[in-house]
Amino acid sequence: MKHTGPASQASLEELERSARAALAQGDLLTATTAAKALVLQDRDRPGGYFLLGIAAAEIGQFDKAVPLLGAAVERGPQAEHLAQLARVLSLLRRDGEAAKATRQALALEPDDPHTLDTIGCVLTRLGDHESAAGLFRKAVAAKSENLEYRYNLAAASGFIGDVAEARAQYEAIVAADACNARAHYGLALLSRQTPQANHVPRLKAALVRADKQDDALRIRYALAKELEDLGEPEAFDHLRAANDRHKRKIQYEFAQDAAIFDAIETLFAGSPPALASGPGNPEASPIFIVGMPRTGTTLVDRILSSHSQVGSAGELQAMPLAVKRLARTTSRTVIDPETVAASGGITPRRIGDAYLAEAAHHRPKATPRFTDKLPANSLYVGHIARALPNARIVCLRRNPMDTVWSNYKNLFASQSGFYAYSYDLMDTARYYARFHQLMALWDRLFPGRVLQLSYEELVGDQVAQTQRLLDHCGLDWEDACLSFHENRSAVATPSAAQVRRPLNADGIGQWRRHARQLEPVRQWFEQQGITPD
Repeated sequence: MKHTGPASQASLEELERSARAALAQGDLLTATTAAKALVLQDRDRPGGYFLLGIAAAEIGQFDKAVPLLGAAVERGPQAEHLAQLARVLSLLRRDGEAAKATRQALALEPDDPHTLDTIGCVLTRLGDHESAAGLFRKAVAAKSENLEYRYNLAAASGFIGDVAEARAQYEAIVAADACNARAHYGLALLSRQTPQANHVPRLKAALVRADKQDDALRIRYALAKELEDLGEPEAFDHLRAANDRHKRKIQYEFAQDAAIFDAIETLFAGSPPALASGPGNPEASPIFIVGMPRTGTTLVDRILSSHSQVGSAGELQAMPLAVKRLARTTSRTVIDPETVAASGGITPRRIGDAYLAEAAHHRPKATPRFTDKLPANSLYVGHIARALPNARIVCLRRNPMDTVWSNYKNLFASQSGFYAYSYDLMDTARYYARFHQLMALWDRLFPGRVLQLSYEELVGDQVAQTQRLLDHCGLDWEDACLSFHENRSAVATPSAAQVRRPLNADGIGQWRRHARQLEPVRQWFEQQGITPD
């Protein structure tokens, strides 16, 4: 029954205020009770549905949150409601729907800082860092004391190359919260530190005060990065302390990744291969850049996206998601042996179609070709080769020792299963060996499909290797590809600072600074028949 009149209107508004207040305090039971009462008293009022949706999202019930937030939007679109719907859809990786809800929210010209920040976060996930930065800037202007808004603006500014803005925002955060680990880590990554300008004393003080494991992890990584810039061997000690502790926390064992490699090799190289037959999607627009992380994938992405015919879509999850959704496995991980095995029954065309549909929400519209530089797509080369027979694939190869060291010293998305091996030197070496073995398999099964591009050779002869790269991708020569550091598009990886500098050899042989600690890795590679130098 719907109630009307001033008194009932006032009571409804009071219920909504109570529900919002309870949500703000984390009291989900009280919030849900009040929101349900709102819906029961006025089924046409959007507020109750919206608050029920937010409460569901708070406990991770995103599938339940979507129809509730959708019901709120149906009862009269409001920017706040659309922004939260877009946020939940993006967390579910329903990117097309998230983009649509975002456009609808922006069309209502919101000025509430929380709504602006929420939309900015969605745009960041969709890869539109320029637009996100503009929204974060407005949110900070409206509520400068909110450190989360400042952090989001700082991160987005770093992605788009506005280092001064990023530094100013990170410093403002640290001034207000001396132990803010994310801001300390962001500052460390912004630029190369020097003896005259670094944050080492401040970071050591923050580390002493850090009372959360995740904060200590980031601060130690920041310290290690800055000490490494300064050539201080102490960098390794901080890395080892951070990585050892985090590995224990996530309870990683290399057997988890070994099982995935085994499943891939069984699927594609079994006798006979357990693969559905049929043609793939003939679309030729994607260029996949794969390899171990920190081996030059971002560099090659910048070279290619400096070409007039190519835009960068960033590190898409489109192929892993396409395979996972079509495999219909119930595990919570995007890739595991069960999912790999089930993917063999999916026809190549279905995978190709699903990938392109997912990528469409991220790829630049101004260019006919686009890059997808998710390094972990090296696990999906077999699917890519069959599902998109005209797509080009480039695999970056780097000195094994530099690869291991660079993976070990960089903090990837700490919740991502793709990089769980990187918190241990020997686990990283083992992963490299299996990656090396898998790339050899792809070369045997799909000869000529994957260009094996050496990072060291690219640095040593930029012109010849760039020509080789462009030839493989079916692109004409353009001088702009040599000036990739002038490319102004966003970079959302740890390589952001490096790829805005001309090509140089600074990254070659860095492992030798810590040769003593890395000696077991070098010896193990020799035993495996992998040349470490």
